[in-house]
Amino acid sequence: MEQHEKMHDLIGVGIGPFNLSLAALLDEHESVDALFFEQNATFDWHPGMLIEGTKMQVPFIADLVTMADPTNPYSFLNYISKNDRMYQFYFLQRLDIPRREYNDYCQWVAAQLDSCRFGKRVVDIRHVQDGEEYFEIVVDDLESGEKTTFKSRNLVMGTGSIPVIPKSFRGLPSEDVFHTADFLSHQDRCRNAGSITVIGSGQSAAETFRELLKEQREYGFRLDWITRSPGFASMEESKLSLEHFSPDYVNYFYQLPQNQKDEIFASQGLYYKGISNHTVNDIYNLLYEYSVGEEEPNVGLQVLSEVKEIQPKQGGGYELTCYHWQKKEEFTHSSDLVIAATGYKPNVPDFVHHLEDFLEWDEHGRYKVTPDYRLKQTKETSNEIYVHSGISHTHGVGSTNLGLSVHRNKVIINHLLGREIYPMKEKTIFQSFTV
Repeated sequence: MEQHEKMHDLIGVGIGPFNLSLAALLDEHESVDALFFEQNATFDWHPGMLIEGTKMQVPFIADLVTMADPTNPYSFLNYISKNDRMYQFYFLQRLDIPRREYNDYCQWVAAQLDSCRFGKRVVDIRHVQDGEEYFEIVVDDLESGEKTTFKSRNLVMGTGSIPVIPKSFRGLPSEDVFHTADFLSHQDRCRNAGSITVIGSGQSAAETFRELLKEQREYGFRLDWITRSPGFASMEESKLSLEHFSPDYVNYFYQLPQNQKDEIFASQGLYYKGISNHTVNDIYNLLYEYSVGEEEPNVGLQVLSEVKEIQPKQGGGYELTCYHWQKKEEFTHSSDLVIAATGYKPNVPDFVHHLEDFLEWDEHGRYKVTPDYRLKQTKETSNEIYVHSGISHTHGVGSTNLGLSVHRNKVIINHLLGREIYPMKEKTIFQSFTV
């Protein structure tokens, strides 16, 4: 195993939008020696859901750098300019941008950053106390198979989230029962199916259903959408409600008792888990058009129903055992394909458990986190672990929101450098969450 003796100031694990933002901002600070490792060969943000026609749920100003420094060369507007698309974007007259374009923008930034290393999987991290304290990071080069050890005074975890598949959906052929995260790679399979059922009622479910609905009449499959929710609820997108995705609300939420935070967060689903209004409208408009001059569309939308079990049927396809929880009645539903829009959970890699004795955990096995995004430690040390994912329980509903990613990185950089590089305004919104 090769060992690098050089001591880095910061090593990042994972390169999603949050760590890519940090890498872009740190590129302007030559005093910080930083490296970021990502196991995927290139930057690719939710590739299975880069459906043509889908758009970002935040304005383009929530790019990787603008909220900290609008003059930064890695801004979205500079990306537009460098790609000679300024007039096209000007005439577009939109704040939101296509999801595919956001991914392309991030790839453009990542390609310019020497600190970002792709095809490199972090497989182990240990805290070393050998005269000088530091973290030892073992990195596997996925192309060569070689392992290399790096040293760093500090870490930043940007390991993102992973799809959640209910236990009752597991163990079935992945070409027939799969998560929305893999939708685009299964799209041709969907076109050749006799029937398809989407399970869930969030944005991913709606975007998948809308894409299938657009093709349903051409390919002739039966299309169903089942959710245990009372309805296909729209996301709360009013401007004052959006102020929950602000530094002010993060600071307010953090100071509440943990049991109260858990209770509040559980009630805020429509701030981040509902369906965007334009997506709901698109679906309804398609259903309405399909009903003109014809019989009922070969489409079903079923609410208040939980899928309890999925079993293969003799001769092909699957039988879903469902439970209508208000009427307390069980029923069955048949489908050739089942697409699970069952959400995501924070990705806590196996190697984090090598630091279990070094970190503090709450009674639910979650990270304990400081207000400035550092993992709380059981030992006195100058080595810090900053964190981007798995902190909704401490920092609230905006923890995964791209509009707050740059603010979080401003906080991290200020702490890392020990001085206020980026000024922090105390009040950023119109309403007050405290007295």
